[in-house]
Amino acid sequence: MLAQVGNGGGGNGQGPLFWGIVGIVVLALFVFLMVLARYFGLWIQSKMSRAGISLPNLVMMSIRKVNPSVIVRTKIMAVQAGLTEQYPISTQALEAHYLAGGNVQNVIRALVAAHKAGIDMDWQVAQAIDLAGRDVLEAVRTSVYPKVIECPDPRKTAGTLDSVAADGIQLKARARVTVRTNIKQLIGGATEETIVARVGQGIVQAIGSTSSYKLVLENPELISQTVLNQGLEAQTSFEIVSIDIADIDVGDNIGARLQADQAEADMRVAQARAEQRRAEMAAREVEMVAKTQENRAEVVLAEAAIPKAVAEAFRDGSLGLLDYYEIKNLQADTSMRSSIAGVKAEGNSASA
Repeated sequence: MLAQVGNGGGGNGQGPLFWGIVGIVVLALFVFLMVLARYFGLWIQSKMSRAGISLPNLVMMSIRKVNPSVIVRTKIMAVQAGLTEQYPISTQALEAHYLAGGNVQNVIRALVAAHKAGIDMDWQVAQAIDLAGRDVLEAVRTSVYPKVIECPDPRKTAGTLDSVAADGIQLKARARVTVRTNIKQLIGGATEETIVARVGQGIVQAIGSTSSYKLVLENPELISQTVLNQGLEAQTSFEIVSIDIADIDVGDNIGARLQADQAEADMRVAQARAEQRRAEMAAREVEMVAKTQENRAEVVLAEAAIPKAVAEAFRDGSLGLLDYYEIKNLQADTSMRSSIAGVKAEGNSASA
């Protein structure tokens, strides 16, 4: 009976431990099956393509907030294209670029395209270009297949490149610039806006230095060659292949308009100076009239002093009565002669 109790007690003691172990095994098996169900397809793809990504690595990617499918497909693409034999592209490098916010698939596609086209670009340069915000795949495509840039940009302005030749005729031009990407200067190089601005400036300068607008119309290629030889692609992300004048029209005669404006301005200046001289002469005339009135006032004052002088002469005896009458007769004779002379002058003017 004691043996039966001992066996019963042992069975009760081993029961919870056994079922605990069984539960842990079942839970581990369940977790393993879930992991296998989620990552088995990616692991098989990696295994069959010799990408070298193990199942624990796939699980750790999810823990590190990395999309395993993106890394696996990108690594398979790199291995199948032979990039891993030429560049040291590891799984950790792909994960680091993904966590840095880069487009891993776009970088690998760009490297594949560059490798097929014979363009020298490694993994470090490609990821640096991608992290800088540039579309590295588009850069490689542009390097292989040059693109055309309109100058001026029709998306920003509907105008033309206006310049005036040496003979004063305005020319309105449009150009097409064919460029391809310069991979070595893509990091830190200027963009399309700089190319458009430099080409526009070069065309305006070239037309302005031409002696006649007819030379530009006869041979627009001279303008293209002049601009192309200026090295406008310096410090930019592009290499200029060609500059073609797509359209050129004759505008206004700026030289004649400027000459007409200058003549009108000269005429206004001359009129202003003549008006100034007229005003000065009018002021001078008024000044002379005032001067005349002043002199007449002085004469009147002098004449007013004569009676006083005569009275004073009578008083001191220096002037006699006969002398006074003689002076009066002389004044009357002078007045009569003046009146007669005035009548004759009026008669002569009437007869004329």
